[in-house]
Amino acid sequence: MEKIAPKKQQFDSLLQMMSALPDEQAAIDHFTAIRWANGAFCPTCGSTKVYHFSDRRTHKCGDCRKRFSIKVGTIFEDSKIGLRQWMLAVYLITSHKKGIASTQLAKDLGVTQKTAWFMLHRIRYAARTQSFNAPLEGEVEVDETYVGGKAANRHKGDPKNGPGTHGKTAVIGALQRGGKAVATVIRRTDTSTLDRFVHEFVAPTATLVSTDEHSGYRHLGRTFNHGVVRHSAGEYSVNGVHTNGIEGFWSLLKRQIIGIHHFVTPKHLNRYVAEVTWRFNLRGIGEGDRVNLLLDRVA
Repeated sequence: MEKIAPKKQQFDSLLQMMSALPDEQAAIDHFTAIRWANGAFCPTCGSTKVYHFSDRRTHKCGDCRKRFSIKVGTIFEDSKIGLRQWMLAVYLITSHKKGIASTQLAKDLGVTQKTAWFMLHRIRYAARTQSFNAPLEGEVEVDETYVGGKAANRHKGDPKNGPGTHGKTAVIGALQRGGKAVATVIRRTDTSTLDRFVHEFVAPTATLVSTDEHSGYRHLGRTFNHGVVRHSAGEYSVNGVHTNGIEGFWSLLKRQIIGIHHFVTPKHLNRYVAEVTWRFNLRGIGEGDRVNLLLDRVA
């Protein structure tokens, strides 16, 4: 058994990543360096007494005696797809502003559409676990939107072919101006749901919470400095109170769904929301840094 010391690679483009990770072993070494940055551990019992075999792919726990690969305990476990292909998928989904369709990823990786869909949803799961972080501070915008087909595109006899939000799925989000966003699917847009979301993800010390005139936000003034912009009256920004930032975030979500995926079921919508949120919150860092950061969150 050999002692290994894999090295984490740095890259800023897809070409550089492929050069830095020319084969499967290089990809394994790169992922090992990220996952075991603070030392090797057993994914089963957590022991740090780990032995490494000469093939550089197999390890054994000195306490529970189980053998494992670096993929065990991650979204890559039980997958026959190589880590190099996985990392290419991670790069594409994190660098494309509107994400990537499973049909296109299948062509890029040389796999079936079903396999590509499976890979994308596992990657979205890794992004989902990191979507909600510290409470938002400073000036915060809160808004809700609805995701679903446009009434004009539905069949004339469709009972859902009516105005408003009928047949659509509600999503609520909050954006710290100049900072991060949080968003999630909700079942209803009543006062209890909206109020609970804001109190969970916005710090009480926030200097301003801007919303539209939706009645579900009417109690926020009891806790926050609550500003309301009345869109029905033609208001879009009044003395610094506006929701333009979070509405821009919604446009990113809807452009991805309409332009790339065309249709998303309510069952999986939250995964797509998590993907957009994760990528938006890391918009200020390099392409390679986004890849490595997600690889550090795949447990």
